[in-house]
Amino acid sequence: MTGPSTFATALANETATAHLMADLALLIGPGDVITLSGDLGAGKTAAARAMIRYLAGDDTVEVPSPTFTLAQHYDLPCYPLLHADLYRINGPGELEEIGLAPLPDATVVLIEWPERAAGALPTDRIDIAISHRPALGSAARAAEITGYGNAAAQVARLAALRRFLDDAGYLDATRQHMAGDASTRSYARLIRSDGRFILMNAPRRPDGPAIHDGKSYSAAVHLAEDVKPFVAIARGLRDHGFSAPAIHHADLESGFLITEDFGSAGFVEGTPPAPIAERYQVATDMLAALHCRTLPEILPVAPHIPYTIPVFDTEAMLVEVGLMLDWYLTDRGVEPSDDLRAEFMAMWRVLLAKLAAAPKTWVLRDFHSPNLIWLEQRRDTGKVGVIDFQDTVLGPAAYDLVSLLQDARVDVPESLELALLTRYMKARLGSGQPFDPAGFAELYAIMSAQRNTRLLGTFARLNRRDGKPHYLRHQPRIWTYLTRSLAHPALSAIRAWHQAHVPPPSD
Repeated sequence: MTGPSTFATALANETATAHLMADLALLIGPGDVITLSGDLGAGKTAAARAMIRYLAGDDTVEVPSPTFTLAQHYDLPCYPLLHADLYRINGPGELEEIGLAPLPDATVVLIEWPERAAGALPTDRIDIAISHRPALGSAARAAEITGYGNAAAQVARLAALRRFLDDAGYLDATRQHMAGDASTRSYARLIRSDGRFILMNAPRRPDGPAIHDGKSYSAAVHLAEDVKPFVAIARGLRDHGFSAPAIHHADLESGFLITEDFGSAGFVEGTPPAPIAERYQVATDMLAALHCRTLPEILPVAPHIPYTIPVFDTEAMLVEVGLMLDWYLTDRGVEPSDDLRAEFMAMWRVLLAKLAAAPKTWVLRDFHSPNLIWLEQRRDTGKVGVIDFQDTVLGPAAYDLVSLLQDARVDVPESLELALLTRYMKARLGSGQPFDPAGFAELYAIMSAQRNTRLLGTFARLNRRDGKPHYLRHQPRIWTYLTRSLAHPALSAIRAWHQAHVPPPSD
């Protein structure tokens, strides 16, 4: 078992305490337990309140001390949180009465006065001991943060994050919580007198165990396992005149970045959100412009640190569609036999060979509305700010166009999809370079079927493995897109297989 990890820090005032708790919030998730100890008036509840308000994204949220209620539940946008105060309990035996024995599932737990339940706390936890430091001022405190078990790595990372922010000159910046994505990355907005910036926390880690010929899923399908690809592709996009965030400070080994903040003007509007057609048009134009460029396959991360963009080959695409068998069908109560698996993969291998043989370009991979920011003050395709591209591969141009026009999180009307597909083809034809519209339409349909088959499995996996059930609500939309693409004559065999073996998602 990993030994404990500890670091101490001085906190000049309550604002400094809030910054510390915001930094810790960037590194935790459902299931984590944090204890707060210290004398009466040391600032335990103030620290808990700061974290809860940060995660809520609202400084006005009422966060009373749970001294009398014993436990207070918060249904935060990111996950549930339980704030407990054990001052009035008489021993570990009373924990069940306040919902701490057993600990609630998929919930962050903040516990004040943990010493009242000594011996009953989980092995994996973060302890924060807060004490007065009157020599530094009446509001000054000191915090000693210790991580036990699996939480030791989180505390070590918190210490590294605080050093990074201090060295970069952002330790005193105001933090604002930002929604995360389906990855292990997390984000915060940093606000100083000279502007607003984005803090990215991108810990190095593979996406799961080595199950694909000795590779993790992320390695098999060429997903970024550290921050270096983001840095390289960001520079490459900017060098070619496209809008990717400038990177102001980087710790490549730890995986911390401070980047330009593009703001929050999006590509959708309304309730439910719908595409802003004019902005989707410019995004389509940007892809056409990108795909007309001769782009390098090797990019610099830093002096003497090159990055080679991986090729999105047939094997990687097969691993992706395999998520349909491993996760989606299982979720729908279907256990595919070995023969059925072999039949499925054989059909896909034939289709994907066509994609693998197509001319290759940069495939940004997540080119859809959540990752696009509208930059009104810029010109032409520079108005499209791209913020998620670390998984870029060399592959077929159809991939990113499918990502945009069959947005996994937003209903794109078929009429708009067809109009923008036509717009893209006209731009490619007008470039003077060889371009086959009918051949591209077939590749678009195959790419759509591959991507949406993968997404059905991905969202099922995010629900079951990662505890993110909200992704399931997108499955009916993905099914609609998949049905559209399977209508292409080139996909008749896959269409028949789906009709026979794949149940639609629940509404």
